[in-house]
Amino acid sequence: MVENLFRPMHLLVILVIVLLIFGPKKLGDLGKGLGEGIRNFKASLGGDGSTPTNTTTTNTPPQENPPQEKK
Repeated sequence: MVENLFRPMHLLVILVIVLLIFGPKKLGDLGKGLGEGIRNFKASLGGDGSTPTNTTTTNTPPQENPPQEKK
């Protein structure tokens, strides 16, 4: 009975349901977070004493200082 549990059609239906629930953008972010977690886990298992690097980047615009008044 267990051998019939995961056929290709079943996996396709599960994938469609997950895509409908989370949406494509959220699913991409979820996959990215999962990949980073796995990389950090593998780096911590390495035991070389180094800390895992942060691979995330932020797209924040540079902040400009407002002009100051002269007195």
